[in-house]
Amino acid sequence: MVHYRRNRIAGGRYFFTVTLHDRHSRTLTDHIDLLRMAFRDTQHRRPFVINAIVILPEHLHTIWALPAGDADYSGRWRAIKGRFTRALHKAGEPLPRRTNGDHALWQRRFWEHTLRDEQDLGRHVDYIHYNPVKHGHVASVADWPYSSFHRYVKQGLLPKNWAGGDIVQAGEFGE
Repeated sequence: MVHYRRNRIAGGRYFFTVTLHDRHSRTLTDHIDLLRMAFRDTQHRRPFVINAIVILPEHLHTIWALPAGDADYSGRWRAIKGRFTRALHKAGEPLPRRTNGDHALWQRRFWEHTLRDEQDLGRHVDYIHYNPVKHGHVASVADWPYSSFHRYVKQGLLPKNWAGGDIVQAGEFGE
């Protein structure tokens, strides 16, 4: 069995990619309210700050800041995935199963990157916000509704036309 080495820094900031098992699914955006509820419930029980997030139909990217003295992002992801899966099941959504009987909604693992400094943070925030354009869902970042980009605009951190047109080249952000 492969042993994943996770970098765990109490109070750290992390970039995550979390993906559904079915890469052609639209479950995350089709059930955005249930996903938001899973995040809110988990944040209430195990606080963390979402610095940036984008939800695409079958995967999401986010940056979290954990509280001082706490490095358990895996437990939080387990809770979010479980709450969302149970909410879908309760809503009557058909969910595939693995051979062991577990639901096969999510990929088992997630990708994590510890953010090193403010420049690294900025690159990853840009990557998150540009992702719907990168994947061809919209032509403009402002057109994707499931993104913290709109909060950044409201707070005056980014202009509404950020990354519009030909200004941004793919690959200029994050990983």
